[in-house]
Amino acid sequence: MTTLDVLGIGNAIVDTLSRADDDVLVGAGLIKGSMALVDEQRADALYELMGPTTVISGGSAANTMAGLASLGAKAGFVGKVKDDAAGREFTHDIRKAGVVFDTPHAIDGAATARCLIFVTPDGQRTMNTFLGACQALQPEDIDETAVAGAKILYMEGYLWDPPGAKQAFLRAAKVSRAHGRKVALSLSDSFCVDRYRAEFLSLIRDRVVDILFANESELHALYETADFDAALAALRAEKGLLGVVTRSEKGCVVTSEGKVIAAPAFSVEEVVDTTGAGDLFAAGFLAGYARDLPHERSAALGAMAAAEIISHVGARPQKNLLQLARDSGIMA
Repeated sequence: MTTLDVLGIGNAIVDTLSRADDDVLVGAGLIKGSMALVDEQRADALYELMGPTTVISGGSAANTMAGLASLGAKAGFVGKVKDDAAGREFTHDIRKAGVVFDTPHAIDGAATARCLIFVTPDGQRTMNTFLGACQALQPEDIDETAVAGAKILYMEGYLWDPPGAKQAFLRAAKVSRAHGRKVALSLSDSFCVDRYRAEFLSLIRDRVVDILFANESELHALYETADFDAALAALRAEKGLLGVVTRSEKGCVVTSEGKVIAAPAFSVEEVVDTTGAGDLFAAGFLAGYARDLPHERSAALGAMAAAEIISHVGARPQKNLLQLARDSGIMA
């Protein structure tokens, strides 16, 4: 019996966002559009460079679960925060979003993770993450009953950075597979792929992962080619894998059993902040997949959710996504 549509495991992070011109990034030595891991001292220094800020709960998989809940799906999340002000804020926000979150807070150790996000005028986000308490996530934090009861287990590639979280990932995947569930992985970031390419490919080829989410740059990094068609052909060749590749305004492609489906993006009047676009696309796609919708409709749900998220600051929905899906004719 399933109790959840999707259970996400990821880094529990509170985002601090600020507008910044490109020259601020250059002066700080930041690579535009990337995610870099920083220590607490570097995080403090970058915070001093920020102008007025917006503080919103984030974390890639957590954002996806919030999106799923907004789409009417039953979602849960596993991630570690400290019992501090930021950790309590994260817990409050994700539960208010309708997501089941029962991971015990860390009592001591590093502070709750934070991500300092510089948003340039073109809407691109440059992220600098202090993992903090995320690194305290351990295999014993995995509730095997919850994993076994979820139709889909969804995990972010960023989990591969903290050693304990990696082991938690592998334990959860083993339990999920043993109960005949599906395991989904988001590659998260091209630099993350560069760090762990061989391990991610092993997860795919050892059939640990059933569904893979990537954007174009992550796909290029995974197969070490600048040619999109070549990278897509390599993805198509992976046996038993459902591959979902987002391409910004060009929409997405879905590969399954050697077939490729292309789906368009939703139009957006103004791109305000791309933070969470991939997270919310995954939410929409998984909401459709959990309902056994055709891949084209699942992709349309993903495109709709991504369009909503990039129209405002922050990576959590500000509108009811289920109502948007109904208004758009994607769902009844």
